[in-house]
Amino acid sequence: MEWTFIDSWIVVAGALSAAACALLGNYLVLRRMSMMGDAISHAVLPGLAIAFLVTGSRDSLPMLVGAILIGVITTLMIQGIDRLSGLDRGASMGVVFTTLFAVGLILIRQAADHVDLDPSCVLYGAIELTPLDTTMLFGVEIPRAAVTSGMMLLLNLVFVVVFFKELKITAFDPALATTMGINANVMHYALMTLVAATTIAAFESVGSILVIAMLIVPGAAAHLITDRLGRMLGISVAFAVVSAVLGHISAITVPVWFGFQDTSTAGMMALTTGVLFSMVFLFSPRYGVFSRAINQLRLGLKIVSDDILAFLYRYQELAPADAAPVPITEVKNALKGGGAVQLMVWNLKRKGFVQRLAKGLALTPSGKNAGRGMIRSHRLWETYLCDVMGYCDADAHRHAHHFEHFTDPALRHQLSEVTGHPARDPHRRSIPGEQ
Repeated sequence: MEWTFIDSWIVVAGALSAAACALLGNYLVLRRMSMMGDAISHAVLPGLAIAFLVTGSRDSLPMLVGAILIGVITTLMIQGIDRLSGLDRGASMGVVFTTLFAVGLILIRQAADHVDLDPSCVLYGAIELTPLDTTMLFGVEIPRAAVTSGMMLLLNLVFVVVFFKELKITAFDPALATTMGINANVMHYALMTLVAATTIAAFESVGSILVIAMLIVPGAAAHLITDRLGRMLGISVAFAVVSAVLGHISAITVPVWFGFQDTSTAGMMALTTGVLFSMVFLFSPRYGVFSRAINQLRLGLKIVSDDILAFLYRYQELAPADAAPVPITEVKNALKGGGAVQLMVWNLKRKGFVQRLAKGLALTPSGKNAGRGMIRSHRLWETYLCDVMGYCDADAHRHAHHFEHFTDPALRHQLSEVTGHPARDPHRRSIPGEQ
């Protein structure tokens, strides 16, 4: 792979554009308005076309004004249809953005006969050509797309920092924002206006079709990693920048593996966001598919382990002092488990809670203390459900069995206080004392 200064500027332009989109995209994700970004990115095409037809040039200012106006109009139309027709917001977005997108394509096709405008560039971008269109900034020749995207990123960053609290409250609870004196509608339209402006700034780099990937996917991926807004913003920007870098590297290396020279950098950047999102979706620490499966497995094994301790404690509680140890087959039959019980018996033995004797299993002193805690939790929960909540039917035992696995000593103490420090549960069984 031969890397030149052109490749560096392509990556810089793509990264700045992606980061600018990702900052605002977080709020679209949190507001459950991800399709709004898609709608605006498609619906601004009529604004671009009208700006081209009126001015006869591709200057940034008329493009930006036209896009912002259409972006605001799009938002108003979607909300108007949503409120007046009774349709859900998704249907309202579909009606508005497909219609405006079609109008935009027709107008762009018409404008292409009079203005140096390539519809494919608007749709798919031309990030490979951005290093050729330069401007002077502080005496340094810089691609115009990098300057535009950098300025848009700075503007979005200032907006997010200055109105961090207002954006946070309106994203999660617009009604609360109104009671606090924050105009939720003003924040909404300010956000939509910046989304439209950011979309236009990204057109030159990634095009209308692909800007939605940078606008939504980084925020969605960050939301799977963390629930804290500040961290989510930082992670989404990092995700967007990494996607841009890896996307360009992939565009100039991966096609060679299959006998091609190269492919669209903008398309590969968007594809990279999808690949990275898939990895986050599968492996993120909290919400990843595999992480949740592993956590469910751990919880299931913990419950089996707790049930073994509780079963052995009950056995020793009822059996005579000279009773024989419990055969492991009896434990398996009582808990209706095979391999999981066998595995957890081995784990409890390793921890020193259970000892395996010639004729079966018995609790060690530490295991007996742990088993006592489980039984105390269970019987306190049954007492609470029956005496305090008035829930004394047969399901109280089942619910108490669920709750006992998530009850720590502090909660057991609170249950005991609430229920009046009972000595026996509703079944007249002795409740073990606190250790």
